[in-house]
Amino acid sequence: MATAKKAPAKKAAPAKKAAAPAKKAAPAKKAAAPAKKAAPAKKAVAPAKKAAPAKKAAAPAKKAAPAKKRTPNAAFMKAMTPSAALAAIVGNSPLPRTEVTKKVWEYIKKNKLQDAVNKRMINADAKLKEIFKKAQASMFEMTKMINEHLK
Repeated sequence: MATAKKAPAKKAAPAKKAAAPAKKAAPAKKAAAPAKKAAPAKKAVAPAKKAAPAKKAAAPAKKAAPAKKRTPNAAFMKAMTPSAALAAIVGNSPLPRTEVTKKVWEYIKKNKLQDAVNKRMINADAKLKEIFKKAQASMFEMTKMINEHLK
């Protein structure tokens, strides 16, 4: 019976020790489990690799189409003379519409005229009020209003 008492005592003590390593061993088992799952995943990846070359073959065909350079519309590139109100912002020299819009945006950003909440709205100062004819305009309306001041 003494042996029987020692055996359970030894089993109880190793059980506690086994419980602590079991916690450490549990992550090892978890790590081992994904490794087993990874092997079938590799098999699943292999067919994807076979499908990938087909996609790659289609991608260069798409890249070949945009290789043609678009020519800018001549109407946008034509130099236009700004009105006196617009000349105060962009200068007196004739400029294409694209350059006028860029210079107006530079002026807006330099003077911090974009609305803090809605970045699409522009708060007009004294110079811009002459062009916009209102205190605030959206950036989409801005180009329309600027075009009215170009000849």
